[in-house]
Amino acid sequence: MLAIQRKTIARDLAVDQPQHCVTSIMSKKEVVITGLGVLSPIGIELDSFWGALLEGKSGVSYLNSIQTQLERRPIGSEVPDFHPKDFIKPKKNIKIMSRDIQMGVVSAILACQHANLSFEEGARSVDPERLGCIFGCDLIGLELDLLKDAFRKGIVDGKYDFSTWGTASMESVMPLWMLKYLPNLVASNIAISLDARGPNNTPTLDRGSSLAAFMEACRIIERGAADVMIAGGSGNKINPTVLSRSRAYDLAPWSETPDQDPRPFDENRRGTIIGEGAASFVLESKDFAIARGAKPLAVVRGFAEAVKPTATFGIEQEAIESSIRLAMERAELNAKDLGHVNANAIGLQSDSKEAVAISNQLGDVPVFTAGGHFGNLGSGAGAVELAASVLSLDKGMIPAVRNCVDIAKDCPVNVVKDAPLSIQKSAFLKLNHANTGRSFAVVLEKS
Repeated sequence: MLAIQRKTIARDLAVDQPQHCVTSIMSKKEVVITGLGVLSPIGIELDSFWGALLEGKSGVSYLNSIQTQLERRPIGSEVPDFHPKDFIKPKKNIKIMSRDIQMGVVSAILACQHANLSFEEGARSVDPERLGCIFGCDLIGLELDLLKDAFRKGIVDGKYDFSTWGTASMESVMPLWMLKYLPNLVASNIAISLDARGPNNTPTLDRGSSLAAFMEACRIIERGAADVMIAGGSGNKINPTVLSRSRAYDLAPWSETPDQDPRPFDENRRGTIIGEGAASFVLESKDFAIARGAKPLAVVRGFAEAVKPTATFGIEQEAIESSIRLAMERAELNAKDLGHVNANAIGLQSDSKEAVAISNQLGDVPVFTAGGHFGNLGSGAGAVELAASVLSLDKGMIPAVRNCVDIAKDCPVNVVKDAPLSIQKSAFLKLNHANTGRSFAVVLEKS
């Protein structure tokens, strides 16, 4: 069976990492989710996040976090009422954490609380050597205030003199400033906060980062290298230095009604919105979770990733179809077993590629996307979106897709629109894609 799957992959796609083939044979160690924590533009607690999804609320608005002299304030989706000092101890550590890192750490703390994991001395739920963290992140934008004094010292007669950088400007730079901007510092700070001494890694695959982290964390548990893993992603595309590259994100045009975008799968979709967010999951081997008295929320049935060998920039229908097909094979499920698909769609013209791939592989299974609520959260997207579907298993309801009014003719999928839909099946498939032509698919089922 493994040899057959390898030939299929080689024929259809270039699979550039050996673990793609390894995951064709699932370990006997079942992996379950026992906790989740969410920081999103529509809520930072599970109840408020779920309520906003169900009510169709938008997290898109004019950005208040950015000082600007522009006549029109930039549009985006930002996390409201976020107070890291309430969670991160000691508080002095916050000064060497960018907002991306802060969100990742706090979401991990919330997930551990939800899973009832104890880290008190003498009463730890898990051996530090058996606890790890795989956390997706990507480019972390520079906070302009951090280096403004250093740059000002180099201005001579209205022009910047680069020769002064080493002699004058460096005196104004915080020695540890780089620790705020390395993508792997999210997973590192989570490990420090939880004393997690097990495997630690950081996938950097833009919107695919979170699912890539989730999948790698599952592999680690499956092969017995850890009992508990923290997995998720954090992203912040509304930092000014990232926002300055806004043309790279195919944004919807400025509007006096910003919450009417983005429009996933819609006939009138015209671009996405960028935002920020983070989410974390506590993953455990099922045996370990049961032994410590934890209640599994969902079980991981299968997953896959694929990439088209000739991919340029953008998502690829062939890669999406292959990731769906392989994930379903590994989950040993058929399309009729799925209650819904949680799609990547965020209001781009390329939503049609994903729609056709879903239709070809899964028929008319109900399709949901959280993209209409907050747009593109970058490397935090997959985790925040996945949390929505994990909650839907518990609530027995799939939220309606926001801002999808008229399903586009080039998007032949059964979009859940107008009103929430009762769940008829206990399994779902989550999709995310990177602009390198790589696609990720994860199948979960209610435990």
